[in-house]
Amino acid sequence: MSGVRVKICGITNVEDAKAVVDAGAHALGLVFYEASPRAVDVEQARAIAFTVGPFISVTALFVNPPASLVGAVVSRVPVQLLQFHGDETAAFCETFQRPYIKAIRMRPDLDVDTVIRAHPNASGFLLDAYRQGVPGGTGETFDWARVPRDSKVPIVLAGGLNPENVAEAIRQTGVYGVDVSGGVESAPGKKDHNQIKSFITNARSARV
Repeated sequence: MSGVRVKICGITNVEDAKAVVDAGAHALGLVFYEASPRAVDVEQARAIAFTVGPFISVTALFVNPPASLVGAVVSRVPVQLLQFHGDETAAFCETFQRPYIKAIRMRPDLDVDTVIRAHPNASGFLLDAYRQGVPGGTGETFDWARVPRDSKVPIVLAGGLNPENVAEAIRQTGVYGVDVSGGVESAPGKKDHNQIKSFITNARSARV
């Protein structure tokens, strides 16, 4: 049985947050990026975060945000982790005195180790599919052979995951965690609660 951590991202309402908790996810993600159909504002985020209890990690996701936005979220929403999906520097990510993970969009010419070295204080790295002009949520996979197997920091796999392929993804990569959004939705921003359960069950059953 896999000990992989599971994060359900793009939560937009309290009902879906409760379903994530009931299904046994380790973390949920709140998107603070207005261009996303899964974006929430601070008040929505507060309502969601205060329903999940202390044993679920709440992650705030940003894409090239102004520092004022991150500061407002950190001061008003009980988030445990920040996730940066744009071109943020390590200095910017470290400004807010919260653990953070840095997303890496897996361009064909990108060297993962170079990005990892550029963020020496990151708590982990999320590897996502690359599509030009789209910072995430593409629903596409990338070549899992590119995932580093010997990383000294936690690696989270994202990009096109769903209940049908998550176990194989974990088996091939041996990652610390998996992250899903569109792969467990009935519509953008609306989670399918049965799909969430299936995703988590299949992730846990994976053989590494």
